[in-house]
Amino acid sequence: MRYDSEHKQRTRERVLKEAGNAIRAKGPSNVGVAEVMANAGLTHGGFYAHFANRDDMLGAAIGLMFEKAGARFERATAGQSDPAGVLGAYVDFYLSLAHRDTRTSGCPLPFLSADAPRLPQTLREAYGAGVERLTGRIAEQLVRMNHPDPWPTASSALSEMVGALALARADPDLERADQRLASSRISVKQRLGLEVTQ
Repeated sequence: MRYDSEHKQRTRERVLKEAGNAIRAKGPSNVGVAEVMANAGLTHGGFYAHFANRDDMLGAAIGLMFEKAGARFERATAGQSDPAGVLGAYVDFYLSLAHRDTRTSGCPLPFLSADAPRLPQTLREAYGAGVERLTGRIAEQLVRMNHPDPWPTASSALSEMVGALALARADPDLERADQRLASSRISVKQRLGLEVTQ
């Protein structure tokens, strides 16, 4: 049976979604092609109709994870017209309890950062490109605010947010984890020149 190009694209996206779920659950080094294909409801034999090899699939999955992170940025900041409002809404979303508690979605950086140095170069490049895109979204708003150092400040703010989220997820003491997020929300907003509300 022959399928149209839309069917093939939908199938590929289904595989990439399952690959992304596996990356979040196990880390990219522990993702197996057979398991991803089975979870997508497909046979292992169909894999090569979509990807050259396992790393090709993982690179595409990482790229899709960052695309979805960009879409989350847009959803979190919807309705905000001024750059300070955009950044404030994004910081609040990123360092929220809901974002901390998800294990199946959210920003890929806390899931990938520990594994990235051990990944093949092509996957590290996909990771690096994603970091730059997220940094750029923050920097773009700082440029609109006439911030004197938009890129270094955006990079520093993103680094703190990722670190705070990762530590809050790992902390068995939920009260301490909540406080870590609250402290970082204040710190990042101050660094970005935003109004801080308790």
